[in-house]
Amino acid sequence: MYDDNNSHEGYPRDNHRVGRIEVICGSMFSGKTEELLRRLRRAQFAKQQVEIFKPSIDTRYSPEEVVSHDKNTILSTPVEHSSNILLLSSGAEVVGIDEAQFFDGGLVEVCVQLADQGARVIVAGLDMDFKRNPFGPIPGLCAVADDVTKVHAICVECGRLANYSHRLVDNDKQVMLGETEEYRPLCRKCFLRALSKKQP
Repeated sequence: MYDDNNSHEGYPRDNHRVGRIEVICGSMFSGKTEELLRRLRRAQFAKQQVEIFKPSIDTRYSPEEVVSHDKNTILSTPVEHSSNILLLSSGAEVVGIDEAQFFDGGLVEVCVQLADQGARVIVAGLDMDFKRNPFGPIPGLCAVADDVTKVHAICVECGRLANYSHRLVDNDKQVMLGETEEYRPLCRKCFLRALSKKQP
């Protein structure tokens, strides 16, 4: 029996699949990829056809695997442009996309097309950059999504829920791959305090 109260875990196994878009967003170290992997593994366990993609620029842990900060992994296909996802996911029941903030703006329409074709599309990514600006296609994906899950890290300064990815190094580029040496999660109060310390 299909449980609509837990609808993001799947849909009925019939010949008339109804597509959907699920977005998992938040700051760095908030468990976005971990939640993406959890949903994808459940789909694989249910014997659904799953295709998983990530941006080819993200080679921090592995060139071909989606890897969480807890070192959990799942095999994926690295692609340079969102249009490649449409070409490579033909017939997939579930399409997973990690680090979606690094994709081009066309990812929104790609996800809509996949969902319109009956696929369950699960997207994970940063909703804000280190300056708290909306990041890449994530805001547009949130607008068209059937379900949005906002996850939180823990502020390393005070222990509150953290929304922001504070950059520790002096680099003003929006896209800069990094880990705990380059970023740390902060709550609003601690983020503002950190910004004030940087100002002359």
